Amino acid sequence: MRFCIDAHAIGRKLTGNEVYIRNLLSGFAALDDKSEFIAYVSERGAEESIPDRFTVRRVSANPFVRLGFDLIRRVAQDRPDLLHVQYTAPIACHVPVVASVHDVSFLEAPQFFPPARVAQLRITVKRTVQRAVRILTPSEFSKQAIARAYGTDPDRITVTPNAVSGQFRPIAREVAQARVRERFGIGGPYVLMVGDLQPRKNQVGLIEAFEALLREHPQLTHRLVLAGKHSWYWSQVRRAAERSAIADRILFTGFVPDAQLPDLYSACDLFVFPSFYEGFGIPILEAMACGRAVACSNSTAIPEVADGAAIVFDPASQAEMVRAMRDILLDAELRQRMERLGIARAASFEWRDASQKTLAVYYEVAEARARAQSRERVASIGH
Repeated sequence: MRFCIDAHAIGRKLTGNEVYIRNLLSGFAALDDKSEFIAYVSERGAEESIPDRFTVRRVSANPFVRLGFDLIRRVAQDRPDLLHVQYTAPIACHVPVVASVHDVSFLEAPQFFPPARVAQLRITVKRTVQRAVRILTPSEFSKQAIARAYGTDPDRITVTPNAVSGQFRPIAREVAQARVRERFGIGGPYVLMVGDLQPRKNQVGLIEAFEALLREHPQLTHRLVLAGKHSWYWSQVRRAAERSAIADRILFTGFVPDAQLPDLYSACDLFVFPSFYEGFGIPILEAMACGRAVACSNSTAIPEVADGAAIVFDPASQAEMVRAMRDILLDAELRQRMERLGIARAASFEWRDASQKTLAVYYEVAEARARAQSRERVASIGH
């Protein structure tokens, strides 16, 4: 079998999309030594993240060129049994398409996106979902949302949960704190949030809730650390921090590579994930795997991921967010219990499982195609 994967996200700091495809490819290499894999990448140096025996081909970083020309040409040359994409397939493709659609937040919560981005995704993702032979998504929540949004047969949608890689594990607090102090200049206790700076991640709401927490409990000496890539929404998050009465206790790290995240998680006292909408929520598992207590939203797919191993709150309620942070920070017994539950919960998600389920879909699609081609050949001979 020959499988082609659009891996253009690797090296582009596309957070969840990049983590997803990079870990899938690593899992494929460990599980399948018979099939041929071809990865299409855009960024220079991305090939370093591709397993050695995989073929790497370069496509344009420009989405119009990549989807309108490069992928079409590459697939025609490579003649794979299928092409795997995330969200958007090329304009034309003469092999079966397997599409990963992590969520449909742009449809269900369009207020969190620039209008032009919503308009583009409405068109391209709908076209991709309609033409894909199988759709992969990381949660039951997203499966139901996709089926509802596009009228898709649920049997065409396979849930392949995301996971957390082995590099996320507890690190001795003193060691992690020393590295965080050296790399980021962050000393003393802190509350952490990891995620791109964008409206649906709700960093502004967290800033306001953290200020309220310190106002109610001035004995707390914590800072709030917001780690994530600066997006079009960055200026509004920055202004919210500058307007805050605790502006000097709010720190931004910018994008943090995976290699440095375990230290950042391990050195914090609490991880908070206040997002309004998620198709999964990988940072929740990363924090849990590093032994940190988690407080997170009770919305969309997030409770499905946390499953009782976190304190949950309504992301639109400042009072609930404050209460969740307060309870964990001031109750050592509760914090330690949530840390234990989190480690156990994170251990139940492995990229090997996600890769195995994805490969099973690949083989089903490829074998169905082979049977169809065989029937066509027999029919043509009969005529």
